[in-house]
Amino acid sequence: MSFPRQQARTRRFTLGAPKAFGISPDGRRIAFLRSRHGTDGAACLWLLDLDTGRERLIADPRAIGAGEEEDLPPEERARRERLRESGGGIVAYSVDDAFTRAAFTLSGRLYYADLAGDDPGPFPLPATGAVVDPRICPRGENVAYVSGGALRSVSIGSGADRVLAEPDADGVTWGLADFIAAEEMGRYRGMWWSPDGGSLLAARVDESAVARWHIADPASPEAVPQTIAYPAAGTGNADVRLAVLPLDGSGPQWLEWDRRAYPYLVRAGWTTGPEGTPTALFTVQNRAQSELTVFSADPATGLTGPVRSERDEVWVEIMPGVPGFTSGGEQVWIGRTAGGERRLVIGGRPVGPGDLYVRGVCDIDGDRVLFTASRPARPGRVELWLADAEEGTAGPVEPPGGGDGGVDSGRMRGGTLVVQRRALDADGVRTLVVTGAHTGTRAKATEIASLAEAPELPAPAPRLWRAGERSVPSALLLPSWFDPEGEHAGRRLPVLMDPYGGPHAQRVLEARGAYLTSQWFAEQGFAVLIADGRGTPGIGVDWEQAVRGDLAGPVLEDQVAALHDAADRHGFLDLDRVGVRGWSFGGYLAALAVLRRPDVFHAAVAGAPVIDWRLYDTHYTERYLGLPEEEPEAYRTSSLLDDAAGLERPLMLVHGLADDNVVFAHTQRLSSALLAAGRPHTVLPLAGITHAPNEEATAENLLLLQVDFLKSSLGGF
Repeated sequence: MSFPRQQARTRRFTLGAPKAFGISPDGRRIAFLRSRHGTDGAACLWLLDLDTGRERLIADPRAIGAGEEEDLPPEERARRERLRESGGGIVAYSVDDAFTRAAFTLSGRLYYADLAGDDPGPFPLPATGAVVDPRICPRGENVAYVSGGALRSVSIGSGADRVLAEPDADGVTWGLADFIAAEEMGRYRGMWWSPDGGSLLAARVDESAVARWHIADPASPEAVPQTIAYPAAGTGNADVRLAVLPLDGSGPQWLEWDRRAYPYLVRAGWTTGPEGTPTALFTVQNRAQSELTVFSADPATGLTGPVRSERDEVWVEIMPGVPGFTSGGEQVWIGRTAGGERRLVIGGRPVGPGDLYVRGVCDIDGDRVLFTASRPARPGRVELWLADAEEGTAGPVEPPGGGDGGVDSGRMRGGTLVVQRRALDADGVRTLVVTGAHTGTRAKATEIASLAEAPELPAPAPRLWRAGERSVPSALLLPSWFDPEGEHAGRRLPVLMDPYGGPHAQRVLEARGAYLTSQWFAEQGFAVLIADGRGTPGIGVDWEQAVRGDLAGPVLEDQVAALHDAADRHGFLDLDRVGVRGWSFGGYLAALAVLRRPDVFHAAVAGAPVIDWRLYDTHYTERYLGLPEEEPEAYRTSSLLDDAAGLERPLMLVHGLADDNVVFAHTQRLSSALLAAGRPHTVLPLAGITHAPNEEATAENLLLLQVDFLKSSLGGF
């Protein structure tokens, strides 16, 4: 089987790998999702008992009568698109506090499973209508869910179903995350159970002020276009409110704040006060994103008050996992130091070394905080760290068989740590469960097997370094058959740059899986170069904020600098044949490269590119470019439409016609501008494909067509 076909069938080698871990309060049982093999797209729910070492199958979609092909409600399809969830089966689940029951959906039907008894089920629940995002209450007695925009709750014991809140106008939904929250803020939920299970904190989303866009499928002219509420830069956002909804029907109790000043609801949830009283907690952000404020609220009265504020003249980054609280009641936060870097802060005290780049909090287990961090000198290495609030110390977690390097992530509860490691010296992901975890631990661990396939491809061996005056993180991949010191001495390889290059994503990582596609391109005869320039995470705040007001200039400069530095180091790179490919922001960067630097770049494949930033969403775009009416020059500088007349090099534009994130209008407008200027180019429209092309034949052939286009454009193969 060819690598492109294998990668498509395995959903980039994610099928069969364990994910979505839940840990029991005593740390002795682990729930997780995993499909039965590396090409099975239907994930099952499993339970690992650490006392017996036995894995138990709790719920198999096919045994219930559902597989990969599911009949999903539109809200669930949209939720999975925001999550970039390409699999099927059980894609998410929730558990009660005691870890006795789990709730999930299959094809819009609601189920619960017994995690403590001999017969796990799963058992259907008589929900009303198609179910979206079910959440079981802490006591395991009720399951809240969304159906038809209404928030409902069903009793596991009696089956009684009740409505807690329902839409009171067109464009209103309850209990779901709005588009901006899910796409840009990492908040995928819209409801949160109180600790006692007696009420729900829920979001009411009103999209009446959001512009309606229409996405049609030209391949099916008889189909009605999909209408979406899309908040483009400078236009109206959804109005998001919060209310406490008691199960006894006595609500809602609205939680009020100045929504004009703080329109973005970033996080929400509950904490427990000093006397054990539940307190609602939520985080909001102003539209300029220069301020992030945490409020607490009395659920009985709705009275709110600020708990913490973070300000930055450029923007305040939303950090994963905070705010939170230790069992001793100390607030956990990620804040900026006087030197401008991000630190873990517990109870107002910075914890851990001052030179750490803190990425996010994974879990809070009693008075210990599990978080991820890296050193700015080595941004491709992502470590797990464990902080002790009582001692005020923090240190790296080194699980058994750790070794040097890698990209780690984890969960922790009851003193048990689940760590997943992706490394350069192994395929896929390794999952270890360590009990009694502490910093520096190398105790015996239990491994949860991955059933993912191994790539049929020579193992990538990236050459990693920091390029140029700005020390841009870079990686070079060569064909496995290429011997520059031996039989291929004197041969020069065409260069293919393969960046993302934008905010919130790194490509230069110490993980083999990050380079599989790049290595396949290398095997076709390219020297593949990847560079993470200014704007990408992993270095520091100033590095990320260097793109404020200009998403084109600094990004492109760093790609050119990395290319020239690589050529200085390796004499076999042919700078007369340089191609560039990318997707999403990487697609924007690829088109930008050939339009503005045809002296450096000789061909480009731009997939799902953002072309005109006025067509992209509010929260992302305005963070970097401001409001269009206030900073028109920033939008003009970053747009590619005015560059169309100068196209000199071959350019292929690839775009899914069903993309509701970067809509096809971006590619269409650039193509129209190129046509008006008489500039030849290639457009490859993908019927029925959204922002992530996961359909097997499409994903496979996209790689093959890109190689053919680049080879014919660069020549000399």
